[in-house]
Amino acid sequence: MSLTPQGQERADCGRHGGGRRGGGPNGDRRRRRRALRWSATVLAVVILGTAGAGYLYYQHLNANIKKDPLNIGDAKDRAAESKANAAGQKPLNILLIGSDGRNNAEDQKLGGAKDTFNSTPRADVQMLLHLSADRSNMSVVSMPRDTLVDIPKCTDPDSGKVYQALTSHITNDSLGRGGPGCTVATWEKLTDIHIDHFMMIDFAGVVSMADAIGGVPVCVDANIYSKDSNGHGSGLKLKDGTTYIKGVQALQWLRTRYGFEDNTDIARAKAQHQYMNAMVRQLRENATLSNPGKLKDLAETATKALTVDNGLGTVAKLYDLSKELKKVPTKRITMTTMPWQYESLTSGRVIPKSGDAAKLFRLVREDVALDGKDKKKSAAAKTSSDPAAADDKIAVQVQNGTRSDTLAPVTGRANAIAQLLAGKGFTQAVADSSAAPSEGTTVIRYPSADLEGDAQRVAKALGIPASGVKKSTDVSGITLVVGADWRSGTRYTAPKEDDSTPDSAQVINGADKGQCMHVNKDYTW
Repeated sequence: MSLTPQGQERADCGRHGGGRRGGGPNGDRRRRRRALRWSATVLAVVILGTAGAGYLYYQHLNANIKKDPLNIGDAKDRAAESKANAAGQKPLNILLIGSDGRNNAEDQKLGGAKDTFNSTPRADVQMLLHLSADRSNMSVVSMPRDTLVDIPKCTDPDSGKVYQALTSHITNDSLGRGGPGCTVATWEKLTDIHIDHFMMIDFAGVVSMADAIGGVPVCVDANIYSKDSNGHGSGLKLKDGTTYIKGVQALQWLRTRYGFEDNTDIARAKAQHQYMNAMVRQLRENATLSNPGKLKDLAETATKALTVDNGLGTVAKLYDLSKELKKVPTKRITMTTMPWQYESLTSGRVIPKSGDAAKLFRLVREDVALDGKDKKKSAAAKTSSDPAAADDKIAVQVQNGTRSDTLAPVTGRANAIAQLLAGKGFTQAVADSSAAPSEGTTVIRYPSADLEGDAQRVAKALGIPASGVKKSTDVSGITLVVGADWRSGTRYTAPKEDDSTPDSAQVINGADKGQCMHVNKDYTW
């Protein structure tokens, strides 16, 4: 089968539909990154399921895998460990990173901007994979690479160099500040979601992995050529319909920004989701993976391409992870994009969308399925693993945040709630008049994981839900801000929690085979 545009086989899937198997043009890029991540979890099946190569080959594959520390940020910026559900099961959170590095000959052959050759690698693709505690579902949240975030202080594990914290900085630079452990630290600071592992692959690995698994079906609703007169574009050239892409072409797909929808990084993320969903289906359905020779090639390719944290640093550990991931049916895999908004009308950079992004992160943090098919969870799943101190030993600062856009603050409200707490046995509760915040919903903040149990104990005493207890480095101790939703009385009525996934998260179901990227009219041929 030819992989050139002239010789490619294709199927006409219509303007927006799925379609039958077709050939693939040349080039592939970004797509492969995601592929690799998933195949990394399957590679262990390859080795241990068909090996027969014995202990020496097993050790050889272990030596292929590169390892780095999981989190190199400050302890104060780290999220508390995930809580077990009522059955004692814990969710798994894995950060998937595609490294936009061009610091070796292999990566440079794959193209990209020449001015980035031999520069610090960037975390061009970032996806948080959340595997539910009961292994019934999986959620993936991607972050556009142009997102502005606060990057915490990180320390390079090899050189000891300290990178000071940055405010409102582009997220893909985090990788160059000591390695993938700084990207992990950045995600934990932003989301307050504890990350258990990371898996990273570079451009060369994306290409080699693409060939090893035999191609992935993608769909476009018109002929596309991602290249303009100014040289912008990945070079991806496809006919409309469904095409099986592999190698450099898969990487081109994953890189493509110019030519998809509105030529933004957001459209590129959507294309990456389509690719990852198709990749997962291929890994589960492709019969060629039962061929021992091809499985061995896949294992060799994947182990050479991966950098992982120490907790995933052997074939056996990757195999164990693959078994956990395979428990989730494809129809229960949900792909999302972090809700975002433009920082300004001219910058082109984006920031987490107020309200919606925090809600999506909360759902993942609380192990709520993003496909809306969750069974009712026990409240025990939201309790802290950190034991609370005795009530009279818990210090609480109470602030009056009842001021709103239309109403003045309620005089003496912080003092009234401090007295309420004292009456419940929290004798170290005091009103703090030094701050006059405005808070729509009552919230309890705590600065570090060792105070989480205390904060939750205060919340339980007042009837404040778990979602109203938040970790924040803006406070030095447990701080209760009485919001505009509790302007009077001694009984707090919590707002009804909405656990639906925000529309702005752009949900895609893993079993959806009808996904087709819309081609920008300026990039058709």
